[in-house]
Amino acid sequence: MTTPSTPTATTSAPSTIPGATGTRSVSRVVTGLVEGVKRSTTVLGWVSRAGWVVLGAGVLALVVGQRFGWLEPIVVAGGLLTLVVGAIAFAVGRHPYRVRLRLREGRVVVGERAMGAIEVTNVSHRRVLPARIELPVGPARASFALPTLGAGAEHDELFAIPTERRGVITVGPVSSVRGDPLGLIRRAVLWTEPEDLYVHPRTITIGGSAAGFLHDLEGRETREITNADLSFHALREYVPGDDRRYVHWRSSARTGTLMVRQFEETRRSHLVLALSVQERDYAHPDEMELAISAVGSLGLHALSSESDLTAMTSEEVLQHRTRRQLLDGLTRIEASRTPTTIVDLARTITRDVQRATVVVLAFGSAVSPHQIRAAGAVLPAGVRALAVQASLAEDATLAASRLGNVSVLTLPTLEELPRGFRKVER
Repeated sequence: MTTPSTPTATTSAPSTIPGATGTRSVSRVVTGLVEGVKRSTTVLGWVSRAGWVVLGAGVLALVVGQRFGWLEPIVVAGGLLTLVVGAIAFAVGRHPYRVRLRLREGRVVVGERAMGAIEVTNVSHRRVLPARIELPVGPARASFALPTLGAGAEHDELFAIPTERRGVITVGPVSSVRGDPLGLIRRAVLWTEPEDLYVHPRTITIGGSAAGFLHDLEGRETREITNADLSFHALREYVPGDDRRYVHWRSSARTGTLMVRQFEETRRSHLVLALSVQERDYAHPDEMELAISAVGSLGLHALSSESDLTAMTSEEVLQHRTRRQLLDGLTRIEASRTPTTIVDLARTITRDVQRATVVVLAFGSAVSPHQIRAAGAVLPAGVRALAVQASLAEDATLAASRLGNVSVLTLPTLEELPRGFRKVER
């Protein structure tokens, strides 16, 4: 009689005496419930919208048939539910793969060929059934048939990425998919992380800056007088503390007074490239692409000549320590619909960019002459201002004009940019 009582006492102890053992038991129960919910959610996630429609129609037909004793709805319900069960059979199966996504290059120029590859390896010791590989490429989705793979077998898929437009294209993640031909059940397993492909804007090499407006990029004289520079300005009497190296001995002998040279300060060039990203400033989206390409070409020229550079848009300042940084920043630019104007952009330059010597404003043909003149009026005094106005109108031609203190270059094609600078009056 005493033997049955011992297990009873032992079994009831955890429920009556609070302690660590009881806490672990409750924790295991809760964890099991959570994992069960997760598994159920995953399984339910296999069912597509079409699958839910078919399943719901089957259940409804079954209920109606049994409620009213009609044979036809029951037969229809049997067929629909059989479809769902059969679809589940297609989705069941292992995904014993090792998948690798490779992009041949992470950065290309608009129009260049961009290639990628997917490598799939069966890492199991058994043959696996066919499946489907899906790969998002930007807003589109590519799909490849994956054949039956033996143990250790590999399968490669090459694919091309469209690069007709500038932008950042997200490629991936790669997923293996099993499902029925009707698309009722779809079981996907993700294998890779997404990768970004930068499609850089087109740029053009700008020749030597000795002619035309680009001469200003090498530095220009100011009206500020200094005691040591390259550009001789005048003579003045010596005062204590002047560097004796700049004493002009011939003039000193003629006047009987020590005379020293004065110079005009040659200020190091600081180029500001300012791009409008306002959608309303462009009559056509391709005008914005032309303006971006022009800014990119000028920026690369400034970097190669080691000029001080500030690259900015009406929304942000672009990183530009290297060619890649500048082009990546231009690649990420998107059109905006904020109320900012090129006059506001010019005010930002005046407020935030110190010692600017050359300012290039880039925008489209929808900007009026009044706005251009007003933008030039708010730029700092002494700054050389150029407006590059991209225009794709049928009658647009390369032209240079002047509005207030702004030299305006009408640019119909990127290839005419170097010649356009030679047309701008200095």
